[in-house]
Amino acid sequence: MELRLYQVDAFAERLFAGNPAAVCPLEAWLPDATMQAIARENNLSETVFFAPDPEGLRIRWFTPGCEVDLCGHATLAAAWVYFRHLAPTEDSVRFNSRSGPLSVSRDGERLTLDFPAARLEPVAVPALLESALGAKPLEVYAADDWLVLLDSAERVRRLQPSMALLKQLERRGVIVTARGDDCDFVSRFFAPRVGVDEDPVTGSAHTLLTPYWALRLGRLQLHARQLSARGGELHCELKGERVLIGGSVVPYLSGTITI
Repeated sequence: MELRLYQVDAFAERLFAGNPAAVCPLEAWLPDATMQAIARENNLSETVFFAPDPEGLRIRWFTPGCEVDLCGHATLAAAWVYFRHLAPTEDSVRFNSRSGPLSVSRDGERLTLDFPAARLEPVAVPALLESALGAKPLEVYAADDWLVLLDSAERVRRLQPSMALLKQLERRGVIVTARGDDCDFVSRFFAPRVGVDEDPVTGSAHTLLTPYWALRLGRLQLHARQLSARGGELHCELKGERVLIGGSVVPYLSGTITI
């Protein structure tokens, strides 16, 4: 069997930036073990599969280690492949997922995700989290991920956390964030529990970051930057109970997988 494969850089303004994702459009679902093996072989933070179902298109995301419930940059990548290669006259697509319906629209070269906003619960700083980060949090919140506020963008940029300790924490991953110097806010995202030590750009993290910073800064439209080595640019908007996350996609390769 031969499967189409596309690899693109999401939330990138140029090649070799943003977050690479592998995209496999399917005509019918493969066994879960096969999709996990493909993701492990690709060895990217996410490989995304989408296929027709009775209600339209269903989307699923796999890290090299496991399937996850939501992934922003790979959804952006999947929508880019859909618009570019499968439905060039369409300007929007809706994927059904474990996290509910997810829509992506396009306006020129920019694609915009429409995701549910996450709810945050303030918590006391876990001692293990502080030790793992090697930095003192100003605030900590809990959702599917930990959200940690640090005192400066430079502190976020220079952070060198212990992946071994982060693996011991409950929840999917850890988002660290601070007010930006040349943008509204910055962040980094660490998820060694699911096989991704540091994710280059994390759309799903911005379902927490956008409502947090919108309330803190008193603005609904925000420019965000993820300070990984590759870097990423995101344009976010809080719209009621939804978060709009916009960015660009740059293609890298296309080919076939033989299984």
